[in-house]
Amino acid sequence: MNRDLLIKELRKQPDTIWDIIVIGGGATGLGIALDAASRGYKTLLLEQSDFAKATSSRSTKLVHGGVRYMAQGDLLLVMEALHERGLMLKNAPHLTFNQEFVIPIFTLWDAIMYTVGLKFYDLLAGRLSMGKSYFISKKETLKRLPLLKSEGLKGGVVYHDGQFDDSRMALALAKTCVDKGGLVLNYFRVTAFSKNEKEKICAVSAKEMISGEEFNLKANLVINATGVFADEISRMDNPQAKHTIKPSQGVHIVLDKSFLESDSAIMIPKTSDGRVLFAIPWYNEVVIGTTDTPLDKISLEPVALEKEIQFILNTAELYMVKPPRHEDILCVYAGLRPLAADPDNPASTKEVSRRHKITLSPSGLLSIVGGKWTTYRRMAEETIDKAIKEGFLVNRKCITSDLKLTELRSVDSENRLHIYGDGSSEIAEMINNNPALGLPMHDRLPYTKAEIIWICRYEMPLEVEDVLARRTRSLLLNARASAEMATEVAFILANELGFDLKWQNEQIESYHELVNNYIREK
Repeated sequence: MNRDLLIKELRKQPDTIWDIIVIGGGATGLGIALDAASRGYKTLLLEQSDFAKATSSRSTKLVHGGVRYMAQGDLLLVMEALHERGLMLKNAPHLTFNQEFVIPIFTLWDAIMYTVGLKFYDLLAGRLSMGKSYFISKKETLKRLPLLKSEGLKGGVVYHDGQFDDSRMALALAKTCVDKGGLVLNYFRVTAFSKNEKEKICAVSAKEMISGEEFNLKANLVINATGVFADEISRMDNPQAKHTIKPSQGVHIVLDKSFLESDSAIMIPKTSDGRVLFAIPWYNEVVIGTTDTPLDKISLEPVALEKEIQFILNTAELYMVKPPRHEDILCVYAGLRPLAADPDNPASTKEVSRRHKITLSPSGLLSIVGGKWTTYRRMAEETIDKAIKEGFLVNRKCITSDLKLTELRSVDSENRLHIYGDGSSEIAEMINNNPALGLPMHDRLPYTKAEIIWICRYEMPLEVEDVLARRTRSLLLNARASAEMATEVAFILANELGFDLKWQNEQIESYHELVNNYIREK
């Protein structure tokens, strides 16, 4: 992807009437844009910041059906998610894989309940099951989880779910959308809607955030897929629009792999306040989370609360031989879940759900709220099908259930570069031609100069944060180490994109300020 070329393409078509303009470049918006472009609709996506800047890069890194939703009795949601889990692993093998989980068991009742429950979980997955669940002895549990506390332990229940890299999945969706003829643009903020004589939305005004250039873009249909910001877009259409989002904050901490020392993940199904907690090996470190804190305020850069961090540390201490402390945290990150609420009673939590809701305003703004990463493809399909049903689009069949998000012939899990999809061979060739480009840029992080150069050329980053937080996962894996890479990354980005020294210094300062949100001293 080349941003300058995509903008030139946009300028060349000032009178084009787009079939669909999607607002929002997270999982939901990118999934919708890909679905639309792959069906042959003329599709444009606009994102106010960077792709996956908010919620979609701050997940628990799981592709899962949701064991806790099964416990809540929402079997339809679990079945849908398990089906989509299977498709996601099939269509993006370079970014997803099968992860083994172990639930520690301390009572006979738990052994029966979780063994039977997870057998049912396997059954709901059908032919897309990732492996059978089963009970294991205390000895076998400690063999798989050597740093799990043994006191009172009766055994464990093993089950399988998926794991992935969320922000790189978002980039894969963006690239595939462009390959299918769509246009996707980051740092493009929608500022207003235009309506025709029938009070129907017929165009959007948008600003390119780097140059300030204004665009007026015509469309047959505008889709609001902005996650926790959906209500803001709805009020742009109708200032009296009801609230549809009840945001909830989820916090995770990242620790050194020495706190787990296992390829298996731990799942604690019920903590002291009823939440589920995971400890998951991810890119050679350990991610532990998540919390669930209702919020009233939303922002692009949410900050973890001290009580959330302490809850995770306290819970981890109950199960880990080596209890983590504040000073052990490599990164703490917070994300906002765009939970769909009852618009007639937004303060109520009874109707809050991980299910998605699709609504059509009187002016023709199609909005989707709620949902989760695992079901992004299903959400996209249903959104476009709704647009067809309402007469905005000619009827064309969805093809994304079999649409690959990479051109790799095979995935070599031993080769870390496979996360770049078909770009992995180009990066490998750069390193082959100049071995110095293949050296890690920091001794605590795996990323090389060749990767950063390739990212700058083909993945549309415009800020140091885009490279270190989402194109690579440096910020989440080790916030302090990523800050030490910022100067060199700013230099490479400036060299590749034509920015000056003043821009570099501003970017370095801005990134160091950002990192303070991800490092928490007690």
